[in-house]
Amino acid sequence: MLKISELAAKTGLSTHTIRFYEKHGLINASERSEAGYRYYDDVDIRRAQFVKTARNIGFSLDDISQLLSIRVDKTSHSCQEVTDITQYKLDEVNARLVELQSMQNTLEILLESCCGGPENATHCSIMDALEAGDVKSTRSAA
Repeated sequence: MLKISELAAKTGLSTHTIRFYEKHGLINASERSEAGYRYYDDVDIRRAQFVKTARNIGFSLDDISQLLSIRVDKTSHSCQEVTDITQYKLDEVNARLVELQSMQNTLEILLESCCGGPENATHCSIMDALEAGDVKSTRSAA
């Protein structure tokens, strides 16, 4: 059995992150001492590593929760369910890449239009474009 600090060291997750995942039901301590210390066994370690891996490749907490449900009872779920979750995540990533590419192109255009000299920014083309709202991007203003 490991304490939370030992689980953190073993998985590379911070204790704060482990508590956050516990709060969201993704990880649970197998036992608690009378003093309230969390103790984790090998099953908990593997679950924490699963969560970390899934999170590192971009799955949301909801995605991970679904994947954990499938992981616990694989015989009641299909590969198609896992594929659907993964495909949805890939579609999100691809959409974000398109958005980032558009942002990159816009920033490059802005930089090409500016002399970048030492003079004051009174007639800076980047500032003018930003102030005029004359900047194209797929990202909407927050």
